[in-house]
Amino acid sequence: MHEAPRDLEVAVIGAGPHALSAAIHLERIGVKAQLFGDAMGFWRTMPKGMTLRSNWSASNIAEPTGALSLEAYQADTGDSFSSPVPLDRFIDYGMWVKERAAVDVDPRMVRRLEHDGAGFALELEDGTRVTAQRVIVAAGIQDFEWIPGSFGDLPRERVSHTGHHHDMSVFRGQRLAVVGGGQSGLGSAALAREAGAEVEVFIRSRDVIWLRPNSPKNLLGPVGPIVYAPTDVGPLWYSRLVATPDVFRWLPRRAQDRIAYRSIRPACSNQIRIRLDSVPLHLGCSVEDLRLTANGVALTLDDGAVHQFDRVIFGTGYRFDVARYPFLSPELLAGLRRREGYPVLKRGLESSIPGLHFMGAAAAYSFGPITRFISGSWYTGRALSRAVGARQLADVR
Repeated sequence: MHEAPRDLEVAVIGAGPHALSAAIHLERIGVKAQLFGDAMGFWRTMPKGMTLRSNWSASNIAEPTGALSLEAYQADTGDSFSSPVPLDRFIDYGMWVKERAAVDVDPRMVRRLEHDGAGFALELEDGTRVTAQRVIVAAGIQDFEWIPGSFGDLPRERVSHTGHHHDMSVFRGQRLAVVGGGQSGLGSAALAREAGAEVEVFIRSRDVIWLRPNSPKNLLGPVGPIVYAPTDVGPLWYSRLVATPDVFRWLPRRAQDRIAYRSIRPACSNQIRIRLDSVPLHLGCSVEDLRLTANGVALTLDDGAVHQFDRVIFGTGYRFDVARYPFLSPELLAGLRRREGYPVLKRGLESSIPGLHFMGAAAAYSFGPITRFISGSWYTGRALSRAVGARQLADVR
């Protein structure tokens, strides 16, 4: 008995850098991928005026050089900018990659994904159902904003996450507390101050890790490119290792976790540091309590000090848990092997459900911290296409 044909060979849930990379690399082996989602949509929700933390090389989508690189984009469009890459220009670059590579993006969101035995069924937001032989989940991290403790239960008009704010001018004239010592928190603090807010920043660590204005590899002369990978993830002694996920994944788990933490710990670009000269940074303190008051929020620190603000925003990042993707059906989740909230993946980023792959941050447990970053799309796109190509060859034989 023959199986019913699938509507799509490959469906990709998501339309950001990793999803675009999937489509580009699959197209090169003759496999057509259909993307679903808002192209570069998550990036457009980030605070307006932000710059990327990654250096120039690591901000390229799908591959570090070539016809789809930042250099090619500038040559084609006449646009001119340098590192750190402005967020709005990166979004424009991503849309250019989509058009230049002729990636087919359906703007409808996927409401539900089911495993139907022979393949997958996707229900779109308008009720349309399509089937696919293979599915790539490259849906990003927007569903995983993290605010510590029960603070996230407080009214959003008083307590929120940096991911909730695109235009920081809403804080003009207000007393604003920012909690967090990474690019998101400190960048938001700088933008809010420049928009006219009175800002203070509270950071648990006793130090802020300020990234050098130049990539470290540029400071080491001819040795730099040897010891530092162009992916720009991880310090000197880990950079090349995390840039090679097929090696990294075979390390003992404890070593992987230690190296991953060292490679993705909170840090901020030097350009933001310059813009924060007049902003008080409270180091080595934790927020113990937040209470609504008649005029705003009372913020209590671990030393008992109480500070009054109109608003509090948390730049405390994202905590991945694949079960929080709203489109994954309970039945599919039940068959998905997971560890610490992440899907456990094998070669080709394939999960325990045959034909279901995960890219981006979802692959970090199995393939290391590089997959969380734009430059990780170089590896994930190639790894996916190699696995799909090998499977096709096996089927022909």
